[in-house]
Amino acid sequence: MSRNPNRKRQAKVIRAFRKVHRITGATLFIFFFVISVSGLLLGWKKNSNDYLLSKTYQGSSTELKNWLPLDSLLTNAKHYLQENIADVSQPKVERIDVRKEQGTVKFVFQKYYGVQVDGATGKLLHVERRRSDFIEGLHDGSFLDTYFNTSGNPIKLMYTTVMGLSLLLFTITGFWLWLGPKRMRKQHKSSSN
Repeated sequence: MSRNPNRKRQAKVIRAFRKVHRITGATLFIFFFVISVSGLLLGWKKNSNDYLLSKTYQGSSTELKNWLPLDSLLTNAKHYLQENIADVSQPKVERIDVRKEQGTVKFVFQKYYGVQVDGATGKLLHVERRRSDFIEGLHDGSFLDTYFNTSGNPIKLMYTTVMGLSLLLFTITGFWLWLGPKRMRKQHKSSSN
């Protein structure tokens, strides 16, 4: 008889955890769905036959001393982008990725465009739509900061904090929803013997 209040208290905790688990899951369902699908796509980006992320093309020289200056390569990359993509008038570079081993420089522009040029000759190697960058922004929420032109990525920070804490809450409540009933059954068996 002395275990009965403890069992009721455990059942109450399990019901509370189940409610928190259910409400959090229902409220954040779409976000968990987006994170899981985008994470899956990001895991496969290099194995997507160049659809999500193009391969790195080979340049003519891996010797940096033979390369053109970076500003010349950037000028070429902007020209190639404007020449190949009609809706780009004033391309703004977001980052430059130097691939010395391949003799290539990748220029990543706003609106998820990328241009690969030969480091030594400045010739165009490839122009691409960088779908993986958009998927990454969707995955971590930073595409909203890009869309609203915020500085310091406050939306990304808030989004990743909420989703990270929610996942932690899901893990704790889910574990307890698995363990709690097992403990209650075990205690019930030992008290009835």
